[in-house]
Amino acid sequence: MHTVWKGAISFGLVHVPVKMFSATEDKDISLRYIHKECGSPLSYVRKCPVCDKEVAWEEIGKGYEYEKGKFVLFDKEELNQLTEESSKSITILDFVDLTEIDPIYFQKTYYLSPDQAGANAYRLLMEAMRQTGKIGIAKISIRSKSSLAAIRVLADCLAIETIYYPDEVRPVSQVPGLPEPGIVNDKELDMAKLLISQLSTPFEPAKYTDDYRQRMLDLITHKIAGEEFHIAPARQESNVIDLMAALQASIEAVQHIPSDPGPSLPGTGTKPRTAAAAKKKPAKGKASGTPGPDPDVPVVHEATGPIPVIAPKPKRRAERSKVTGA
Repeated sequence: MHTVWKGAISFGLVHVPVKMFSATEDKDISLRYIHKECGSPLSYVRKCPVCDKEVAWEEIGKGYEYEKGKFVLFDKEELNQLTEESSKSITILDFVDLTEIDPIYFQKTYYLSPDQAGANAYRLLMEAMRQTGKIGIAKISIRSKSSLAAIRVLADCLAIETIYYPDEVRPVSQVPGLPEPGIVNDKELDMAKLLISQLSTPFEPAKYTDDYRQRMLDLITHKIAGEEFHIAPARQESNVIDLMAALQASIEAVQHIPSDPGPSLPGTGTKPRTAAAAKKKPAKGKASGTPGPDPDVPVVHEATGPIPVIAPKPKRRAERSKVTGA
């Protein structure tokens, strides 16, 4: 792995020298813009519209546009002074529970390894955090950008995840079209909870793959080989307007998956029946005294096992350029 940052973790008077490595990688397939007429890739030219000439990197500075067409300019030394003191230190401010942080705050994950003679202090911090179940909230400066970060134990390694500042997260009140608070139909709620219980499964990340990337790779391979490539049409989605019908259809759709039945519904004290149990005949002598089913309660044929359904984690804002400061 390439070292993207070197510095130290400090908490109290303890100083832990560390190196930082990116824990994730972007596997998106990058496509170039091509001139159709000759097949050549297009290049991006840094051109000044006033001087009408291409500008070299050494002639480029940075500025902030405070009004339309008006800029304040900064040189490299001025910008370096802003981050000089904090660029090599990860200062832990507090220790908190991981469950207290909403996933919306997380950005990018890095691995931390001990640097120089910091193995003992690294091991001490990791074991103390593991046994207390706490994570550290720290400040770090990467690529001249100050960020909050969460330091946690991941297997036998310390991991650090940059997180957004609170004022960088848009409030939910700005989301248009949210439904007004109201009463949920009890029967629909029970069926929805039953469906969730039958679709619940342990998280196994290896089961999930990027289908789009694989189709793109197949397309590239076939095009290189000069073969004709066909993509199967997408499955047509059924437009079920009735919510109860949609829940009923969803539950019936998972009947053929063999597995353990889901847990009992909250407040009922009973477990969902399996398909085998549903076929058992009533015991003799009890049929006459048993009331018939309520015609207002929908008959639910419970599934016998869960189907793994997990919504993909929203993609965070990508850091496309290399992190400097190592």
